Amino acid sequence: MTRYIDEDLHGAEFRECDLTGARLIGVVMQDAVIDGLITNLVVNGVEVTEYVEAELDRRHPVRVLIRSEDPADLREASRQLHAGWAATIERLRRTPGIERRSVNDEWSAVQTMRHLVFVHDSWFRRCCLGSTELFTPMGIGPTVEPYRGAHGLDLSLDPALDEIVSVRDAQAAELEAWLDEVTADQLAARAPVPDGDVWPPYARGRLVRQCLGTVLNETFEHYRFCVRDLDLIEAQDAQ
Repeated sequence: MTRYIDEDLHGAEFRECDLTGARLIGVVMQDAVIDGLITNLVVNGVEVTEYVEAELDRRHPVRVLIRSEDPADLREASRQLHAGWAATIERLRRTPGIERRSVNDEWSAVQTMRHLVFVHDSWFRRCCLGSTELFTPMGIGPTVEPYRGAHGLDLSLDPALDEIVSVRDAQAAELEAWLDEVTADQLAARAPVPDGDVWPPYARGRLVRQCLGTVLNETFEHYRFCVRDLDLIEAQDAQ
């Protein structure tokens, strides 16, 4: 393990890094931001993960629905997520051009929505429905090869906001229609992931409920990121 002793890491950024087991001892950490998959985080002897998760649930009650095993709760979670995104899209329409702006090297709103197109095709259609169809060309997948431009994705596309919204609305309708009929037994079944080297490569062996959870979690987290960045952009413009 690399050790940093008496180093000045002021303003350092760690992006897409695995810091599992990292120990920060005697550090000065002011005005720091940590965002990611965080568990068992101990700060000055206090395990703070539960506090953070409880506060996130208070701010975003839909998280509790997303974790539920009850199909009715999952249906309501999907509807709330769609409504949240619909409100955000209307916000984008009020400021033309903002949908293509980004801050802090994050995805723009249109890139985020195109990624969710990919999430639906891969984690819902492929993993929950067992579809072998090519993905929607406008989708944006992972940056790793060979999946970045594979299975129907066209990285040269630059669709307009309305085109992306149309695809996302159709996907939301497809998901909600499925959720209206799905049972607890179906959710508990093994996901019908087709054979083949197609994203997601690690889904085989998971339950349908787990794959659906990925769809709902991605939809929520990217909504949260998008709103966060829009707030930052608008704050910058107001200065």
